[in-house]
Amino acid sequence: MDNEHTYDKANAACGETGPYAPSLFGSWTGPAIGLLDLDAFFASVEQLDHPDWRGKPVIVGGSPDRRGVVSTASYEARTFGVHSAMPSAQAKRLCPHAIWTDGNFSRYRELSARVMAILADETPYVDQVSIDEAFFDISPGRFNSESPLAVVRRISERVNALGITCSIGLGCNKTVAKIASERDKPRGLTAILPGTEEAFLAPLPVRTMSGIGARAEQALAQRGIHTLGQLAGAPDDILAPVFGANTTSVRQRAQGRERSRVHAIDEASPMKSLSNERTFAHDLTEQADIEAAIDVLGESVGRRLRKCCLTGRTVTLKLKYGYGSGRTAQRTLEAPTDDEHIFCRAARELLHTIWSPGVAVRLVGVCMSGFDHESGVQTNLFCELDERGAASSEKRALSVAVDGVIERFGSSAVGYGRSMRFDHDVVRRDKYS
Repeated sequence: MDNEHTYDKANAACGETGPYAPSLFGSWTGPAIGLLDLDAFFASVEQLDHPDWRGKPVIVGGSPDRRGVVSTASYEARTFGVHSAMPSAQAKRLCPHAIWTDGNFSRYRELSARVMAILADETPYVDQVSIDEAFFDISPGRFNSESPLAVVRRISERVNALGITCSIGLGCNKTVAKIASERDKPRGLTAILPGTEEAFLAPLPVRTMSGIGARAEQALAQRGIHTLGQLAGAPDDILAPVFGANTTSVRQRAQGRERSRVHAIDEASPMKSLSNERTFAHDLTEQADIEAAIDVLGESVGRRLRKCCLTGRTVTLKLKYGYGSGRTAQRTLEAPTDDEHIFCRAARELLHTIWSPGVAVRLVGVCMSGFDHESGVQTNLFCELDERGAASSEKRALSVAVDGVIERFGSSAVGYGRSMRFDHDVVRRDKYS
């Protein structure tokens, strides 16, 4: 590993040389959750497949001449200020000598599957959250008796042997592992020893924790809260106006006391659908509100589809009514897509088949399925197929740009005005099955 770190103030007194004293890691107690993040994944694969591109700035994304957006930039390109979600035209101005490519998504999926197989060799508990990122549980005694550090070192070495690199964070829960994984990229390994989580988190800016975006950061700053340590100790009356029903869970995460579960892999049941549904504190009775809810849910579904490099053919709309019953409607699209501007339009068209004006709706759900799009595709004048054989609208580039902003700055950093009508009024549930 190029960058290996532990957070432990007692290392100097442990009686053994080096930052990874066996006495420390051999006695790791409690959960050991890792987060593996592939470094500049798409660009790294391109450099692997094109040896003459290695050491040079590589940008994967849409054409700078056609209002494209950067998907991934190699670390060589990042030194010029290029980053994901940046307009391609701007990236070209910053790094005019960069090598550009539209990308090879089937190749990315192939390498991703090989990395996930490495994790599956080490533990049956793996949560893949995107094509280049996965949580895994290597808690001693649950499935293995090895030091968690020995396991993550071996994982890193095996990934390196594929010709790409990763950064890994190791801690007692997903929040700690995620933050640790971002400490030393690329090729980093950061382990947060049991019992040091709160001290590790305390001095970090609140934005370091996922789920806290620009608006929440500003609201916290107005209340004198700038670090996770201050957030961890803040009372309910300070935090509730910012986080609502999520106040307790946010505070626990800032304290390092979150309890995380990594689900077991079921190889016989690959992901078949991806959905998002919300239960509303106040029933929706107006068509405009229900359609806005469909669009808001669809944004999340589209973002997850793109993050997982999935495109689906089938959209399902789910409603539950104020009096307890519910209905669903489904439509198969003419071409697979990850573009909410396409599948949400279909979902809105389904609304009139299962809802009548005035009927109270307490839950709305949007689901995409039918992820196998290798078969032939039929299209029409209202959609175009991109290089993946998927349907894309002119607005997809905007969605990709929003994805990048949210990935970098949190879910509250940017959004559409329609989502504001539902703030603090919903219970949200994302589902992957």
